[in-house]
Amino acid sequence: MESSNMFGTQKISRLLLKLAPPVMFAQLIQALYNIVDSLFIGKYAETGLTALSIIYPMQLLMIALAGGTGVGINTIIAAKLGIDKKDEADEYAGVGTPLAIALWIIFAVVSYFIMPFYAKVSTSSEAVIEDIITYGRIVCVFSVGIFLESIWSKILQANGDMKTPMFAQIIGAITNIVLDPILIFGFLGIPAMGIKGAAIATVLGQVVAAAIVARKGFHVSPSKDKYIPYIKKIFKLGLPNMLMQSAYTFYILGLNLILSGFSDQAVTTLGLYYKWQTFFFIPLSSMQTCIVPLVSYNYAAKNIERCKKTIITSVIFGMLLMSLGTLCFEFIPVEMLRTFTTDELVVEIGKIGFRFIGVSFIPMVTSLLFPVFFQALGCGVKSSILTVVRTVVLFVPLGFIFSRFGLEWFWLTFPVTETITTIVGILFYKSFIKNPYKNNFSY
Repeated sequence: MESSNMFGTQKISRLLLKLAPPVMFAQLIQALYNIVDSLFIGKYAETGLTALSIIYPMQLLMIALAGGTGVGINTIIAAKLGIDKKDEADEYAGVGTPLAIALWIIFAVVSYFIMPFYAKVSTSSEAVIEDIITYGRIVCVFSVGIFLESIWSKILQANGDMKTPMFAQIIGAITNIVLDPILIFGFLGIPAMGIKGAAIATVLGQVVAAAIVARKGFHVSPSKDKYIPYIKKIFKLGLPNMLMQSAYTFYILGLNLILSGFSDQAVTTLGLYYKWQTFFFIPLSSMQTCIVPLVSYNYAAKNIERCKKTIITSVIFGMLLMSLGTLCFEFIPVEMLRTFTTDELVVEIGKIGFRFIGVSFIPMVTSLLFPVFFQALGCGVKSSILTVVRTVVLFVPLGFIFSRFGLEWFWLTFPVTETITTIVGILFYKSFIKNPYKNNFSY
């Protein structure tokens, strides 16, 4: 409780600078893992790199379920602490573990059976299909670690503890990085397993991370009669985040299908962008993580000025830091692409695509922070509309339209989408500020 009190008292800029670095450092290690993982798999076989690009939307769907539920719990716990209801906050935390296990079981069963179909509609290459099924079934069926770690980490972050989740993610990523070459290429007497080894390393790293946050994140379950109302409220608050992450799955799948009409190399190029995106989006992602408990706490405490200060400061920090990504994508796209591939066609496609995408990074700050801000306020409709506008109304339809003029024009989809979404977000924000407690969500 004491650690969460800082949400309502400390200067916002100082608070974000205090909360963000542990999150950013953990995500940096995660991003380095993603890059190293792709490097190892790319050196083992080019088909594996294409398979990772195709399986990425499925992994996003897994993160949507796990992370969205965690955000729902995070939001309600922070709000309860903001109105001095710690016992209820602990009860919501107690619902987290069984809920995570239930979601994992559902996801594991469904993903196991749909994986062959998903692979076959995504590519015609038999080698890539085999890699997708092998990798996808392992990381999805044995994903219990990521479900538990996501819930337990969000519980800790709602209480102001950013360091334990940071440590867990770092150790999990390091475990993954160490195991990758051993299992992929075969060292220390272990036979080479290729892409199967990469998948095993991934799930083991997730289990290690979950084990680290288990001690503080696990809470005793409340009475069973509280499960249904508590879960309803968790999903009501977490649904916008689930929708946002799930929409990523479907829009990336849609973009992959559009690009597959040109070549497998075009699909690989998009996949490599998302690998680099993970790295450059660390500041933005950390802002998303930090503002949820901060905004929820202060909104529940009727301190709307701190909520406004939080989103403004986050946007400023985000734009300053994301400008580095813009510079890299504009001036060194070839070097970034050659880090992963020797395929000259991928490099040729990517050096044009990366420069278009780099322009989108600044408006992307607001287009991604506004949905999280509204979600933390309990304004699920506004948050969901922004997500739907960005991913359903704009991304895939615009991608299809621009692709009719040629592959080079397809990449214009990114800056146009982010700019329009930002404009809608600003309009929603202005409307909200006029009467911030109209139709107030009850915590």
